[in-house]
Amino acid sequence: MSSLNVRMMSLLLMFPPLLLGAPMPAFECPEQISPSSVQVSGMGSEWTSFVASPLYLHAAAPMYGPPVMKGDLADFTETRGHDVWSYTYQLDGAFPDGKWLQCTYGDRNQVTLSRRLPDETRECKFTYRKGTKAGQHAIKIQCQ
Repeated sequence: MSSLNVRMMSLLLMFPPLLLGAPMPAFECPEQISPSSVQVSGMGSEWTSFVASPLYLHAAAPMYGPPVMKGDLADFTETRGHDVWSYTYQLDGAFPDGKWLQCTYGDRNQVTLSRRLPDETRECKFTYRKGTKAGQHAIKIQCQ
């Protein structure tokens, strides 16, 4: 084995992620949408809007395609505990319009923020805990 090959093997053993490819980025929904971020328009000049409180994170899930497609995924595995519950989605198969993450806010999911997930994402697990505000959830997202 040449000294170059030995050095390359040494580097790969020191940095195993190089063997596996780049790690998946971590995904996190913002905890809230601040009142100053919410704007009401198109109501006419006689109306003045006021948003009294933030909208808190309520739910998160992967979806098929961009938000306008409303591609909610119905196939998931649910696990329930006393204070924590989770949903695991398998994201294999064809997603010609992309895999997306949606984060919804307000106790009735009134506002949605979405971003595209890497095409190589194969599974996402969403672990929920109750938040401190009404309708709020703390959500941990793990994708691979």
